[in-house]
Amino acid sequence: MTKPGYVRSAIAPSLAGAPGGPPPEPAIVLQADAIRKAYRRGWRRTESPVLLGADLSIRAGEIVGLVGENGAGKSTLMKILVGSLEGDSGRVSISGTFGYCPQEPLLYERLTPDEHFELFGEAYGLDRPTIDENRDQLYEIFNFARYRDMRVEELSGGTRAKLNLGIALIHDPDVLLLDEPYAGFDWDTYLRFWNLAAERRDAGRAVLIISHFVADEERFDRVIHLRDGKTVG
Repeated sequence: MTKPGYVRSAIAPSLAGAPGGPPPEPAIVLQADAIRKAYRRGWRRTESPVLLGADLSIRAGEIVGLVGENGAGKSTLMKILVGSLEGDSGRVSISGTFGYCPQEPLLYERLTPDEHFELFGEAYGLDRPTIDENRDQLYEIFNFARYRDMRVEELSGGTRAKLNLGIALIHDPDVLLLDEPYAGFDWDTYLRFWNLAAERRDAGRAVLIISHFVADEERFDRVIHLRDGKTVG
């Protein structure tokens, strides 16, 4: 049951600009307003506020960074955005499809990468030829096709991170939500990731990246800071 004061909805399609006028701004594809969340901890169930009215707006065709110290509430906000956690109050609206890459890979130890892509592709309603095509592109982009038939329990941490990101991309989502996505990447994979992110931006997709620091700020269109439970910037 949704908590009173918390709303999750779809964004209505944007209207085209007036004939002869300036082109309209890219559509907002993700909007979060006044998100509040507190956890109750300990046997006394003491309330510990984490988010105190966080706001976030992302448009099609941009890469946005959300930065904050460890414990600032970044992952809590991400979970609320993707719908795996309810806020105590506020509103989240999203347009189109989204892909989510959590900070800790959620993988099945006894399945192979091929089996993961098939499982999640079918869950997203993709037909087999589309799954095969998208999967092979992801193997090529992140250079891990040679591990496709190995069980996850046999994979290195870096290869697990590639598979974790690949699953979020298998259905070519409109909005990509990434929580510390390049932790465990080597330099080559890091550069491959940013090439992909730029291509998605150029194709009109949106990318939100959560991290505790930003090393290459020029790669982002905007960087938003999460401080004292609120977003700044």
